[in-house]
Amino acid sequence: MSGCAIPHVPSRIVYEDPVNYVRLEEDRKVLPEWPQSHFSHPATVSKGVLRTILSGLKVQEHRVAPLRWIQGEAPLELVFNDNEVTLLSAEMADALALAQYNERVTFYLSEPLTFARRTITSGGLYIQGTELHLLLGNWRIIYGIPTYGMIYDRRYPMRPTVAKGFDLFFEPADAVIPQQSSVLDNLLANSKDELVIDLSKVTTQERTPVSLPSSVF
Repeated sequence: MSGCAIPHVPSRIVYEDPVNYVRLEEDRKVLPEWPQSHFSHPATVSKGVLRTILSGLKVQEHRVAPLRWIQGEAPLELVFNDNEVTLLSAEMADALALAQYNERVTFYLSEPLTFARRTITSGGLYIQGTELHLLLGNWRIIYGIPTYGMIYDRRYPMRPTVAKGFDLFFEPADAVIPQQSSVLDNLLANSKDELVIDLSKVTTQERTPVSLPSSVF
């Protein structure tokens, strides 16, 4: 039985209600003896900057070339609605201020449909230097709790519960730092589910600054 046990992910809850949470989750790829892998946490990022980032995130259904020739490009849709942006921007600001060098911020949003089915959006982010790395694990996925009762979607917010079928974008696009993707990621629609955003190019109407540890400059 021990061989079938689900790996435990060390985490700290920052916010939780019956259907949503924001938490800090240890990243085992961050090694104490390898400073280059460390996140720039704790970090002070204002709610205004986070609201700008979350409001600027959009998804587009991933279509292969033959389908694009027939149907054209899919429309862009907002990742988060206003209520979700308000919740996440406040709680993520608190989480980043509490995070340690090896902790990423993860989030989970859900809307119950029935006793055993719900719509979920989840993912996570971290900061290195002046770069914010954000991965969208699930977006408006209908998740059904298996008959054996094991709930994976809440346990692993950064992992997809089904094959991803969307591309992730941010506006303004000039704040996005391009990343290299493998051929396999492109085929599986996994090449555009993560964004790296240059925080120095993100401003709010109040032009609230982003404050990071002095050691990263």
